[in-house]
Amino acid sequence: MSVFADPASRSYARVAGALYLLIAVSGGFAIAYVPSQLYVPGDPAASVQSLIDARPMFLAGIGGDVTMMLAELLITPMLFFMFRATNPTLSLAAALSRLTMVTTMAVMLIFYAAMLRFADGAFLTEFTEAQRLQLASAMLYAHDSGVWVWQIFFTLHLWLLGALILKSGLFPRILGVGLIVGGAGYILDSAFAFAYPNAVALGYLRAGLLGIVTLSEIGFALWLLLKGRCQTHE
Repeated sequence: MSVFADPASRSYARVAGALYLLIAVSGGFAIAYVPSQLYVPGDPAASVQSLIDARPMFLAGIGGDVTMMLAELLITPMLFFMFRATNPTLSLAAALSRLTMVTTMAVMLIFYAAMLRFADGAFLTEFTEAQRLQLASAMLYAHDSGVWVWQIFFTLHLWLLGALILKSGLFPRILGVGLIVGGAGYILDSAFAFAYPNAVALGYLRAGLLGIVTLSEIGFALWLLLKGRCQTHE
């Protein structure tokens, strides 16, 4: 397709921007909104039951996951070629870290599928309902633990992407700085959830950084969509 032929073209950048916004919307729905509506904090078994009871919303969230991952598979090579001329090594490293993130997300869906089957009683029929619910809860925990893993790789991607933006001179520098500074919010969120859940100051810090990086990512996506590329390079 001609739109993917020239990484320096305005149309190429606009497609990348549209994909980035699609990822933001579908990912926000699947990763943030659906769990906030269905999960019961501190009670995995109740969370499983809530997901089963609200199956249409739960499945819609999985649809959001799939949409996001498919868009990621398109935008990852697009960003690589967009910044390859700036620094081929860093651009490849950024692409590989983003691809590793998507791979982790795909594996996480396996645990969602296992959770559903255990909770529905389709497997291990000789087990009691309480035992199957415990297994389903373990699968849900394994799925959610994957978030802590992919956030590590996404942090690296954001740091590299921010550095490429700064070095390229094609985009406002504040976007690159925001990705680098705010990107730390993801790895701090992993540390907060996995190792230091009672560290109140860490919780506030990661929330603030995540706000910065979210604005920076949306700003980058909008710049690609509306500007295409820096006006000085028209």
